[in-house]
Amino acid sequence: MSVDPLAVCTSILTPLSLLERTHKVYPHKTALIYDSTSWTYAQFAQRVNQLAHRLRQEGLQKGDRVAFLCPNIPPMLEAHFGVPLAGGILVCINIRLSPQEILYILNHSGAKFLFVDTEWTNNIKQIQSQLETVEKIIHISDQENLAPLEGEEYQGFLDKANSKSVPWLISDEMETISINYTSGTTGKPKGVMYSHRGAYLNSLGEILETRLTPESVYLWTLPMFHCNGWCFPWAVTAIGATHLCLRKFNAALIWQLIHEQKVSHLCAAPIVLISLLNDANCPQKLEVPLRITTAGAPPSPTLIEKITAIGAKITHVYGLTEVYGPYSVCEEQPQWQELNLPERAKRLARQGVPYIGAEGLRVVDEQMQDVPADGETIGEVIMRGNMVMKGYYNDPQATENAFSGGWFHSGDIGVMYPDGYMELRDRIKDIIITGGETVSSIEVEQCLYAHEGVLECAVIGVPHEKWGETPKAFVTLKEDFTVTEQDLIEFCRSKIAHYKCPTAIEFIVLPKTSTGKIQKYLLRQKEWKGFDKKILGS
Repeated sequence: MSVDPLAVCTSILTPLSLLERTHKVYPHKTALIYDSTSWTYAQFAQRVNQLAHRLRQEGLQKGDRVAFLCPNIPPMLEAHFGVPLAGGILVCINIRLSPQEILYILNHSGAKFLFVDTEWTNNIKQIQSQLETVEKIIHISDQENLAPLEGEEYQGFLDKANSKSVPWLISDEMETISINYTSGTTGKPKGVMYSHRGAYLNSLGEILETRLTPESVYLWTLPMFHCNGWCFPWAVTAIGATHLCLRKFNAALIWQLIHEQKVSHLCAAPIVLISLLNDANCPQKLEVPLRITTAGAPPSPTLIEKITAIGAKITHVYGLTEVYGPYSVCEEQPQWQELNLPERAKRLARQGVPYIGAEGLRVVDEQMQDVPADGETIGEVIMRGNMVMKGYYNDPQATENAFSGGWFHSGDIGVMYPDGYMELRDRIKDIIITGGETVSSIEVEQCLYAHEGVLECAVIGVPHEKWGETPKAFVTLKEDFTVTEQDLIEFCRSKIAHYKCPTAIEFIVLPKTSTGKIQKYLLRQKEWKGFDKKILGS
């Protein structure tokens, strides 16, 4: 009988194999810690198998969607393995969404099962009668004195199933493992499809780029519902490190856990890092090495300086939901160590080069030709390869638009440096055109962050009768710090070209998403109400 060599030298790339291996290699090692509870990898694997068995018992068919509305607690981590092991597709829902937004995602994805933490019971009650495809709701009781929905409780759901190994249903590594919905700030949310292959390769990329080891302790400050936690549920498990679950962001508790549990890794948006740095419990110097991975917005050189000063190592990555979270990384060059801290921080603020598993990262003009690598000529950032989504679920037109010309179009504006490092200048929609001059809101924001009194800021273009639009800054000051609008404007004028400087500054608490991103579109909606950008200044 002849043997097919490909059957011998290839296997399906899937995150399911990552847990299988770790279970065999580290059965007695601590897999996760949550409050006073912990599980070994053997116990974690048993619970994952129970979840998969029970879902199949309840009628889950291959390809059925299973939704989770849940914070960073053990069931959410178990879902990242148990749902695909059952043959389902995981749909993690942002816990900050309104009931109507949740309803849209559940109906659009065609979710058959819905797991809900009791904190969000009322959100589901408001839309339960409008659910079109959900057949079974399971509630997760993680906190006391919260009324659940009718139906089974999560632990009881698991207890009715055995924990024997569940055979895979996956036959093609390009099958969908999860659907992650975009924020929908410019229209209806789009369902980004991740493949088993892409999730597997991205997980290995996270291990390599963030230097995870079996001794690592990873603190869950990044929401798992956001790009499947940048694939860290699979990555941390793959290397046999320990997950430290955290239900809610609490700066004081985070510093306590970092100290008590010897946390080695965490991920957070720059806004979250600012909150940590300004907390009273922030240490002057860390006792153990801590590697922080940041993305979601370009970190200012000032923020990088402060993080470095307390002894943490910051890894700056860049990506989008459509590319499994991080796609590029600012790999630090040895010669940068010789630079002074401010200059080194400027280099580390770049978005860098593709991950090891990513194929291409380009900055192109409107004809999709590469812009000169001079650090000045702007163009759109485009990507392709292993770490790009399969497409948008049930939206072929949006997929075709995003993949125009055979590359994924990010909608981000950047420049390329001679050394091959990319740096963002803005989102296409955030670029400010004032009197024919192009202004990067990011450059102005980084200038403002250099002021000692600025805690958070956002810069947008606002209507101007003569120039069409002009930069305006929205600023949150540090506690007990006093500075005037004119003070900040003059500060900017001393550092950047005058046409780039804000002509107005408003002191507010900035609106943010649940992942810490500032919602500039809300600021724009308020400022541009009653104006037409296309007509104004024409």
